This record gives sequence, C-alpha cells and structure tokens, in this order.
Amino acid sequence: MAPRRARILDEVDRRIILRLQQDGRESIVGVARRLRVSEGTVRRRIKRLLEGDFVRVVAVPNPWMVGFDAVTLIGLRVDLDKIDQAAEKLASMREVHFVAVTTGSYDIFIWVMVPSAEDLGSFIKTQLARVPGVVRSESFINLEIKKSTFSGVT
Repeated sequence: MAPRRARILDEVDRRIILRLQQDGRESIVGVARRLRVSEGTVRRRIKRLLEGDFVRVVAVPNPWMVGFDAVTLIGLRVDLDKIDQAAEKLASMREVHFVAVTTGSYDIFIWVMVPSAEDLGSFIKTQLARVPGVVRSESFINLEIKKSTFSGVT
C-alpha cells in the first residue's frame, strides 16, 4: 500500500479515534456520551473514517498466547530493481504479518510469526530463499513485546 497524502482530521475525528484506540469495542452511544456529541455525528464520522481507509478495526492477538513461539523481525537486503516485487511476494505469505520498505541498512523489514524455531528455520530456508532479489537477511527473534499499538497517531 503506497503512502497517501494525509487528509487533515478535525478535533472530533481525533477524539473519536482516540476513544476507539482506548476501547475498540465501545459503542457509538458510549463514544458520543464521552465526547458530548450526537450519536449521529459519531456514526457518520466512524463510517467516513472506515470507508476512507483512515482507520481499520482489527483484533491484535498476543502471538505467544495464540501459539506463535517464534516471533521474529527480519531485515532484508534486496536488489534495488526487485524491491517492489519482493515486498509483494512477502506480503502474500501467511507467516508474514508486516512488510515495510525502508531506508538504511535494510531495504525491507518483515515481521514473521511461526509456531516454533524449527518452523522459522524452514520458513527462512524454503520460502524466504525463493523471494526474487533477496541478497541477505538478518533475523531478530523477539524475546518479549513491550508495546504493540498504533495509539497516538492522531
């Protein structure tokens, strides 16, 4: 997904997003009460924010609690003319949960979640090795996640 020019959100949009970041299950009525605006306003704003792809509603699981014991950030060096192709291929893989094309020492970072170290080794040797243009990879196994949120982006 290519970055787009951000539309400036007004204060009501920001406050709605902040409320939903604190409790994504809060009802429209609850949000409206807390923000002291009408239910109709909140309903319309949420609909517009969702349809405009400004926000997405997702459940963020704790990887270790759902059976992923090998949670790994992998930095990839990729042939420059194959970065987009590699990123698309990586994004299509079930084990890959985050793909970012970056600057710096690595061209792409991916976040991989698999059940075990053996599965991680298999992923690296079979799937990652077949991605066009990948020259080098370095794996960073997550021992613990201290923060996993997108709050504060408004």
